[in-house]
Amino acid sequence: MLKTKINLFAIAFFCLFTGISYGQVSDTTKAKKTQDTISLKVKTDSSINTMAAIDAARYDSLLLKIANGDQSGHWPVKKAPRPLPGAIFPFYRVVAYYGNMYSKNMGVLGQYPPKVMLEKLQGEVKSWTAADPTTPVKPALHYICVTAQAEAGKNGLHNLRMPFKQIDSVLHMAQKINALVFLDFQVGFSTVQQEIPRIEKYLLLPNVNIGIDPEFSMKEGSVPGKRIGTFDAADINFVSGYLAGLVRKNNLPPKILVIHRFTRKMVTNYQDIKLHPEVQLVMDMDGWGGPDLKKDSYKYFISHEPVQFTGFKLFYKNDIKNPPKRMLTKQEVLKLQPAPVYIQYQ
Repeated sequence: MLKTKINLFAIAFFCLFTGISYGQVSDTTKAKKTQDTISLKVKTDSSINTMAAIDAARYDSLLLKIANGDQSGHWPVKKAPRPLPGAIFPFYRVVAYYGNMYSKNMGVLGQYPPKVMLEKLQGEVKSWTAADPTTPVKPALHYICVTAQAEAGKNGLHNLRMPFKQIDSVLHMAQKINALVFLDFQVGFSTVQQEIPRIEKYLLLPNVNIGIDPEFSMKEGSVPGKRIGTFDAADINFVSGYLAGLVRKNNLPPKILVIHRFTRKMVTNYQDIKLHPEVQLVMDMDGWGGPDLKKDSYKYFISHEPVQFTGFKLFYKNDIKNPPKRMLTKQEVLKLQPAPVYIQYQ
């Protein structure tokens, strides 16, 4: 019965093929010019001391708190190193709005005018703070900077790289509410090794982090959206190692790496994923559906295959499509074992 239910997530592709008719942006002088306008002097949260040492006792106690009495032995994750100073988790919870500025169908981030969207996000931040007053909440904008495409496109990679000016606009919006930024990758026929170094300059900003989506990593050659893709531990290790190197070299606060997941095959060899003090990994339960289906998927694909921290995605529209036609409440999410430290809204 469970297998039948969870297989329903195989049709949970969000609307990435929306008839967008803008062009591919190449690594030309024009793209570089827009990228070079970014200032590295980004406002940071003064409550995060990037120089003070981590309070080990508090860190360990917070890990026990979010484990929520888990008896499986998985949580807290024993192999995880304590992070460098300036780490977000488990001291904060992050609440993010997800999407793309060119599409109203890919998530709430692009569905509303920026001012309205930021007000809605701040409302969710207040609601999560009220639901768990012991954990401060930081807002975030989770922007899909490389979108998978049904057509091969000019680069033949079945992906579309967003203009740097769009990334700039997301950074400017984030600055208005002192939010974190996540740049998300749907690589299509490409790889994280090929795509992520392109945006390195943005990763030198202290508030910019990474998301990667195995659903649209089409290693076997299928068109994105036809089948669910996959990343191996080796792909994830490349990204986390790359970020760890940037943190060490540039004296940055730890980066966050979010990996989306709602099936077992989306992430292979999870036990071989390497952890670094410079990077905090979040396995994000990314599927949509009713409360029981989402809780089952979180249990079997996130909680039972522990990496470091966990996340949970809530869909304003898709989660209420079928009976009982309601989203999980914040209190229900907080009771999960472990409690997610990263919440994403689409």
